[in-house]
Amino acid sequence: MHAYDLILTLTGGLAAALILGFVTQRLGLSPIVGYLLAGTLVGPHTPGFVADSALAEQLAEIGVILLMFGVGLQFHIEELLAVRRVAIPGAVAQSAVATLLGALVARAFGWDWSAGVIFGMALAVASTVVLIRVLADHNDLHTQAGHIAVGWLVVEDLFTVVALVLLPALFGTATTAMPLWMALGLTAVKVTALVAFTAIVGTRVIPRLLDYVAATRSRELFTLTVLVIALGIAVGSSLIFSVSMALGAFLAGMVVGRSDYSLRAASEALPMRDAFAVLFFVSVGMLLDPGALISSPGLVVGALGVVLIGKPAVALLLVWAMRYPFKSALTVALALAQIGEFSFILATIGRELGILTTVATNVLVATSIVSIVLNPLAYRTIPSIERWLRARPRLWSLLNREAAVPSDVKGPGRPTTTDPAHRAVVIGFGPTGRTVVRLLRDNGVVSTVVELNMDAVRALRQDGVDAIYGDATRPETLEAAGVEKAGSLVLGSAGMANSAEVIRIARTMNPGVRVLARARYLRDVPSLKDAGANRVYSGEGEVALAFIEDILDSLGATPEQIDRERARAHRELSGDV
Repeated sequence: MHAYDLILTLTGGLAAALILGFVTQRLGLSPIVGYLLAGTLVGPHTPGFVADSALAEQLAEIGVILLMFGVGLQFHIEELLAVRRVAIPGAVAQSAVATLLGALVARAFGWDWSAGVIFGMALAVASTVVLIRVLADHNDLHTQAGHIAVGWLVVEDLFTVVALVLLPALFGTATTAMPLWMALGLTAVKVTALVAFTAIVGTRVIPRLLDYVAATRSRELFTLTVLVIALGIAVGSSLIFSVSMALGAFLAGMVVGRSDYSLRAASEALPMRDAFAVLFFVSVGMLLDPGALISSPGLVVGALGVVLIGKPAVALLLVWAMRYPFKSALTVALALAQIGEFSFILATIGRELGILTTVATNVLVATSIVSIVLNPLAYRTIPSIERWLRARPRLWSLLNREAAVPSDVKGPGRPTTTDPAHRAVVIGFGPTGRTVVRLLRDNGVVSTVVELNMDAVRALRQDGVDAIYGDATRPETLEAAGVEKAGSLVLGSAGMANSAEVIRIARTMNPGVRVLARARYLRDVPSLKDAGANRVYSGEGEVALAFIEDILDSLGATPEQIDRERARAHRELSGDV
């Protein structure tokens, strides 16, 4: 029965999310809105089909783990340290102000201070899932503001870890509580131990393990290995170090991200993260009881005021006061104007301690849904606000007075100084690819090689050739190789699976790229041309051409005759007649 419930919950939840996500997308809203509405639709508080909320929450937790692991893959410790001077004080100050404001709102509705403080803490923590999704959708994840926002979230996650340990010490019974100094010391020791374990042991063991598995050339084993690393360290962080699984997954991702396998891990091992992230939003929507909100509309409005006005205002002022560009300050402020998964974790602890009631949980869910719905819409206003301010030079100059250009400024993507006509992406580094790369370099064309042999990738990098370790059938790999800014794409491997799909993806990224493909047999030529290849060369065809040239030469044909017949035979063999 449990397996049946699992399948039913997955099918019902994902189907509802698909339908409503498509509808909201067509209406110009974020699909997240549809996912949340889908959760309410299949939840226990609305008529019709009811999914298993407990199973949905468990599946959503996997999504959070995989998402945090993916963030860790692309967010190195150097980037975190680069934003520490704004992320650490900013997150601490904003959390403190939001907690105070939330406590005052709760107090105004007759709650005691204990419930108010926990309620305020829940309002202070932004959703990692929402923030990463919004930044990624607008290509801001790897910008200055994106680095600040993610670093800010990491500090908030640590704040949540500390809060989860301190709450029983502060509000627990005499039998479960421990002295405050002991709770703080124990938390510091556990977090330090986890960081040390992942930094020292992980950096030594994980890359060697991935080397060994990658040598098997098995995609399934590689995918399984990365998933075990992500889930294993996340679970171990909770069981051994008593910290959040999300934080453990983030640290695991940072370790893998420092290895040569970060791109392949992101493109191959995490295809399920989007589906599980959808389940997270569905599980949040299932918690909402629309009828119960009628009894406490003022509390919901007050909580929304803290999340949508108080939090972003504090973040905006703090980032701007540290002399970052106003646009970066506005981006960080609006990205943080929502709450999500960690708020529900804090609310759960509050209920277990007997401090928060179901009314508080319902208010937090409603606040989360409304803020998540409004957050992408508010984020889209950033360009309009910037244009409005730029139209007023004095105000713009005042807001950007001596704006700092800190060390964490980093634009997305690869360097684009090379003319696209002199940039080529070569798929495969076998004998053909090796020759192509050498000849291109001799003629002033910069090549980026995509290869699944790590030894070849390392040798290329040592030789000064840009090389990407990854599967070319994944869009992330082609994007990292810079296909969108390349003049030519060369598929040098004749037996590569899904060559047509690689060509289609490349055409989507860069419609103007010239695609040269290699086919093993003549029968494969039409499908590659239909996919968008400009020219396709096959081993069978080239051998036939060589035979024709040799025979004509032995018969005394002139060079012009040989060229003419070679061209005619090439057209016939390639299907260009």
